[in-house]
Amino acid sequence: MARAMFEYTQTILKKVSFDPILFSKELKKAVNRLLPYEIDELRIWLHQFTYGKPELTRCLVYIE
Repeated sequence: MARAMFEYTQTILKKVSFDPILFSKELKKAVNRLLPYEIDELRIWLHQFTYGKPELTRCLVYIE
């Protein structure tokens, strides 16, 4: 179940990545929903996903 939530979070973040404000909101929700070790995995995934997307790198402040 927990793994499903992490994968769901990744899917949602991919879908809303066109809008930095919406991406930030969904990222905040994800941080509240996920377990601590999943947040660590999400941090790694986000660094890879946002590489080359300067409009989204500002949003990483919510997970740091």
